[in-house]
Amino acid sequence: MAPYLSMGEAHRRIADYLSRVADSISSSDGAALASLLAVSSAPPSTPLSDALSAFPDFPRLAADRYPHLSDLLPTLLRAIHSHSLIRFADAYSSFEKAANAFLQEFRNWETPWAMEAMHTVALEIRLLAEKADRELATSGKNPDKLQAAGSFLMKVFGALAVKGPKRIGALYVTCQLFKIYFRLGTVHLCRSVIRSIETARNFDFEDFPVKDKVTYMYYTGRLEVFNENFLVADQKLTYALMHCNPQYEANLRRILKFLVPVKLSIGVLPRITLLERYNLLEYADVVTSLKRGDLRLLRQALERHEDQFLKSGVYLVLEKLELQVYQRLVKKIHIIQRQKEPAKAHQIKLEVVVKALKWLEIDMDVDEVECIMACLIYKNLIKGYFAHKSKVLVLSKQDPFPKLNGKPV
Repeated sequence: MAPYLSMGEAHRRIADYLSRVADSISSSDGAALASLLAVSSAPPSTPLSDALSAFPDFPRLAADRYPHLSDLLPTLLRAIHSHSLIRFADAYSSFEKAANAFLQEFRNWETPWAMEAMHTVALEIRLLAEKADRELATSGKNPDKLQAAGSFLMKVFGALAVKGPKRIGALYVTCQLFKIYFRLGTVHLCRSVIRSIETARNFDFEDFPVKDKVTYMYYTGRLEVFNENFLVADQKLTYALMHCNPQYEANLRRILKFLVPVKLSIGVLPRITLLERYNLLEYADVVTSLKRGDLRLLRQALERHEDQFLKSGVYLVLEKLELQVYQRLVKKIHIIQRQKEPAKAHQIKLEVVVKALKWLEIDMDVDEVECIMACLIYKNLIKGYFAHKSKVLVLSKQDPFPKLNGKPV
């Protein structure tokens, strides 16, 4: 419980805060203004929040002192007050009103001096919306604040996506939108924003800050994973990895979490030491199964980490690696057969493949194996043809097992 605070002291603290906000605007001090607009990271009790609790008439004080900011300051104080009382839905509603008022002011300012403050507003509205939705869901109400935050950020994006110096801040807001859409499961909404960034003449991607470009490439790379455009996903996620600050290992891990399955899908196997360094050992058995041609190990790995892979959206990507495992299995059989019977090394009886699978505790008949081999030939993972009557796979004598060379199956 906060200690007793006199009305006079409470009045002084609130007046001091209001003065600092107004001064930062009049002096075009974006950094100072940004720090004053941060709400979500504040602890329940601060000198300002204690003053707001002791002085209930703070909205009128703000409006009377600074009538030209009467749409911004009273609602901003209400947001700070509600947040300190752990009333997150109320805090969000008040902050959204303050954010709209700030956006209107921002539009009127000719220079981008307040860009850092605008970015703080964009971040805060997302974080407050997440807190509000958790509170609403817990109380059995409709958690709709994050969706509302997305609508507000689209207005911010519209204000930035214009010719002039303010456009440099558009990518940061885009990344905040991505985070909202991914959390809500509405990733299809990312497309319109991506088109604006990648096709509009207003933007030169290289002009954006590096940290924003890394975040953008990370999320657009994830989108390409979902759409199974693995070559594009590889390019985007690799860009994010190469330009990410090496000191931020948690961010490197987030990127690799999606880049590793993408690399696997195009035939590039990571070293186990990389997986160990970034705590991505859920992929270790997947990599080993590809090296050995061990279908049982792959399926065990997918089953063991199913929830994790499903949650991150890479399960189907990893499941499709079965074809590469079959290719490796046939290649191992071919190598063994070449040692025993060099003259017939390119002729592999399907019964032999059936036996190898049975040794791995996977029961398949010859017809099922024939279908899989046909698929491998169609996908250019094996060069050869069938001698259907004798149930023999005849391998090409030149490069019977083509490498993927960076192309997805």
